[in-house]
Amino acid sequence: MLPFSEFKTNITRRYFFQQGSHVLGGAALASLMGASPGGGQVHGAELAGKQHFPGKAKHVIYLHMVGGPPQMDLFDYKPVMNEYYDKDLPDSIRMGQRLTTMTSGQARFPIAPSKFKFAQQGQCGMWMSELLPWKAKMAGEMCFIRSMHTEAINHEPAITYIQTGNQVTGRPCLGAWASYGLGSLNNDLPTFVVLVARPSNTEQVQAISARLWQSGYLPGQHAGCSFRSAGDPILYINNPPGVSGDVRRKTLDGLKALNELNYRQVGDPETHTRIEQYELAFRMQSSVPELTNLATEPESTFQLYGDAAKKPGSFANTVLLARRLVERGVRFVQVYHNNWDTHANVAGRLPDQCRDVDQACYGLVQDLKARGLLDETLIIWGGEFGRTIYSQGGLSKENYGRDHHPRCFTIWMCGGGIKGGTIYGETDDFSYNITKDPCHLRDWHATILHLLGFDHERFSVRHLGLDQRLTGVEQAKVIKELLA
Repeated sequence: MLPFSEFKTNITRRYFFQQGSHVLGGAALASLMGASPGGGQVHGAELAGKQHFPGKAKHVIYLHMVGGPPQMDLFDYKPVMNEYYDKDLPDSIRMGQRLTTMTSGQARFPIAPSKFKFAQQGQCGMWMSELLPWKAKMAGEMCFIRSMHTEAINHEPAITYIQTGNQVTGRPCLGAWASYGLGSLNNDLPTFVVLVARPSNTEQVQAISARLWQSGYLPGQHAGCSFRSAGDPILYINNPPGVSGDVRRKTLDGLKALNELNYRQVGDPETHTRIEQYELAFRMQSSVPELTNLATEPESTFQLYGDAAKKPGSFANTVLLARRLVERGVRFVQVYHNNWDTHANVAGRLPDQCRDVDQACYGLVQDLKARGLLDETLIIWGGEFGRTIYSQGGLSKENYGRDHHPRCFTIWMCGGGIKGGTIYGETDDFSYNITKDPCHLRDWHATILHLLGFDHERFSVRHLGLDQRLTGVEQAKVIKELLA
């Protein structure tokens, strides 16, 4: 038996229902699943680029600090804690809330006030740490959410939750949703690009899995395309020795013909995704080298982002590349920066982390503004949860560690329809519980989708008989106080 005939013998459900002899079965299944009898899926946004209303943001640069930055050492100033140094966290504050296994066995939970100095910045009077002198210069352009909260207390479920709207893997991430809804502005580059920056301090890095930028039940073309920080940005982007561009073109034409034949026989829509991705990869052989050639940038650009911008793979270099991607029409750029999991040595590690990102973030905002791109580019900065006010491990006035804390943490945003100089939410004196204007991850996702022009309740995809949404089935609301 020929291999393809053998493949058809092992008949798939999709192939089964697409054949004419089984049209009644296909129609019956369609009625049960809520799909149209003619095939295909029912989408909340029927075609890419068809938003529910005009969106303020056309692009997103999401800067994720992997591990969870300590909010009380950066943005959530708690001077009262100086009076509580080395005293136990009161039971009335903890209220029996869940702890990680890393500190649940501690005999006590001693309060560790921040060792860093704070000052109010901008007309909004936002308290900011001395570790962030560059961000302090643009406090009036940033929106601070101090009342973010989540149910996830460990890294994998927490980062999956904030990226995909669910603690269980397999769902589309925020970047995939943006790609699916907005469509492409550049046929020679991916719509959704992922960049992983290398921290200068590698004391305790977390694993960063490719499943965080997957497309889930959306078409595969909306998955993130990861660029490497060293060597070729994308593996096999260049032709191997002895293979000319003409030979590569003929090879792709042959593959396309085979894939088209497979699609006519089996009808798997992912086959078309494969065809499109091969063609995009061919075009990227020209577009990516030009994109990543920073030699075309003037010296003033590197002065703006900092000297580290000349070092491939650094955070400054990565966000400069993010600006170049947005400038060329890429819709969503996801940047990961590792080593924010400060279980110990906050005094030694946190300054390194802030030096990596502080001037680079300032440079990114000012660069986008100068190019007229800030108003249409939403910048997001934050981690998957916060840290505890009590110390993990040893405590002194000069050093301490902090465990995971999902009950409250800070994220800031800028540009793309965000109201600059806004401070949303408040926490108690211990930065442990929210006392005003809570913002759940679902509310945050709903607000981001709103900025992109989508009603989160209508932006859905039919999958497994359900209208799947980024915000899920629980209540979520757009935080209108954040909008310009």
